[in-house]
Amino acid sequence: MDLFNQTSFEEFILVGFSQNMQLCVLLFVALLPIYIFTLFANIFLIFTVLISPNLHLPMYYFLCNLSLIDVCFSSTCLPKVLIDTLSRRRTISVQGCIIQMNIGSFLGGTQCLLLAVMAYDRYVAICLPLYYKIIMNRRMCRNLTFIVWSGSLFMSIVPPISRPLVFCVENKLDHFVCEVLAVLELACGKVAFYQISILFVGLITLVTPLVFIVGSYILIISSILKIRSAGGRYKTFSTCASHLTVVSVFFGTWITMYMGKTKSFYSNLKYISVVYGVVNPVLNPLIYSLRNNEVKEAFKKIMNKYSLQGPMGISGPLET
Repeated sequence: MDLFNQTSFEEFILVGFSQNMQLCVLLFVALLPIYIFTLFANIFLIFTVLISPNLHLPMYYFLCNLSLIDVCFSSTCLPKVLIDTLSRRRTISVQGCIIQMNIGSFLGGTQCLLLAVMAYDRYVAICLPLYYKIIMNRRMCRNLTFIVWSGSLFMSIVPPISRPLVFCVENKLDHFVCEVLAVLELACGKVAFYQISILFVGLITLVTPLVFIVGSYILIISSILKIRSAGGRYKTFSTCASHLTVVSVFFGTWITMYMGKTKSFYSNLKYISVVYGVVNPVLNPLIYSLRNNEVKEAFKKIMNKYSLQGPMGISGPLET
């Protein structure tokens, strides 16, 4: 069965942010450096972890997965957004829109589950330190990663395959990307299946990970409070600070996205989407690089190493 044979048009018109070209040029000037920096920062973070032996730990292994998600998420939507800001006609095919929507849902769900796994890693490291290397071994890390990615992929592709969306009247999408809630607003026919699917998937990939993270940090904090010295408590909690910051920003945005029900909320949906679609991917590497001493030290070693080398890897005058 053709997934799109019941759709009466072949493309969506993306409303975007504004039709004012001067404002659009300003948006382009603002978004292009953000996108370039997002790619550079996340790829450099992955590179740093890979070549730094002291960062070959489960926490940084999961951090590499997080950076990979950020790179993929930004590249799924921002190149198209950048093109559209300078275009008078902003369109996307129905097929392309559905693909973009499903990729976005897949990556968003993967990040939710991954953040829960990272919370579990911190729980084991702080509450069960003697068993950390035994529990969080390479096999466990690989298995957790496989479950996170494959589980999110399964939940993101089953609904559109089992019951494709039908569009028959309106093709003007009040958004700058094909976000699932915005696309669902244009669907006709029976959409109850998709509404139930979103509720079910949201329960598994959003609510359950958040509850798990909160429970993990309750146990972590109770364990930290048992440490007698203030310096010891600060040093232990500092290993969780980056993760906790990322969790607060990410889940705060997603909860706002998927729990708003008013008409004014849907009219502002695209502006809320900017936070998780543009801001989050660039914030994650910054948070982990600025708040994590081990990552900062690894950055410095890499910069010092390559600053002492000339073109084509030839050593500078300080090396003999």
